[in-house]
Amino acid sequence: MAIELEKTPEEIREAVREKYATLAKGEGCCGSTSSCCETDEELGCGAGEYSSAERAALPEGAIGASLGCGNPTALTELHDGELVLDLGSGGGIDVLLSARRVAPTGMAYGLDMTDEMLELARGNAKEAGVTNVEWLKGVMEEIPLPDASVDVVISNCVINLSPDKPRVLREAARVLRAGGRLAVTDIVADADMDETTRRDMEAWTGCIAGALTRDEYEAHLAAAGLIDVEVLETHRVHAHAGSAVVRARKG
Repeated sequence: MAIELEKTPEEIREAVREKYATLAKGEGCCGSTSSCCETDEELGCGAGEYSSAERAALPEGAIGASLGCGNPTALTELHDGELVLDLGSGGGIDVLLSARRVAPTGMAYGLDMTDEMLELARGNAKEAGVTNVEWLKGVMEEIPLPDASVDVVISNCVINLSPDKPRVLREAARVLRAGGRLAVTDIVADADMDETTRRDMEAWTGCIAGALTRDEYEAHLAAAGLIDVEVLETHRVHAHAGSAVVRARKG
């Protein structure tokens, strides 16, 4: 489904960057009564998708900055020695959880384009005492890692924010090693989402307007060369969209 939003890709990125820079400072969702991703409770603000044990092991700053729609670290087993990449790592909650699961010899990378989020994540890692992490500044469409360099790619309600989601999925496939796994949570749009919603920039930065449909997601994952593709909606988050578990594997 073509999205005819009257913004350039860079204008979309800048709108997203500005919103999440504000959120990193504790303003807006989840730091006030304003809404992020439509409804805070539905899309996981406050780390509602994480277990009490996971929350207890993390700094409050990481928990409060969780703006996702699920828990991607629960979607695939992680093992000592593996390298994990989180696309759009935000305050770092999924990076820190992954780093602990792949320790002592593994590592987790967090990629984000927002300086304020990267600063928050570094502080959270220091407070948590997690050292097997590396924070990367960049965009998902141009991941600053070599080919076949990671075992697992995760992401939490971020891929939908990209102005070029097929390219993000191709990049994810590029950096995955043979047999590597993609395990993300994301928003999936209904096929009949109205054009007014799709053209709404506020809805885009709130995770809804830019979302792919299930069929589109599956097609783009396959086109990127990934196999064993699964896109499974878990719960509704909007009149025209749902949160979904997205899994695939590099052959």
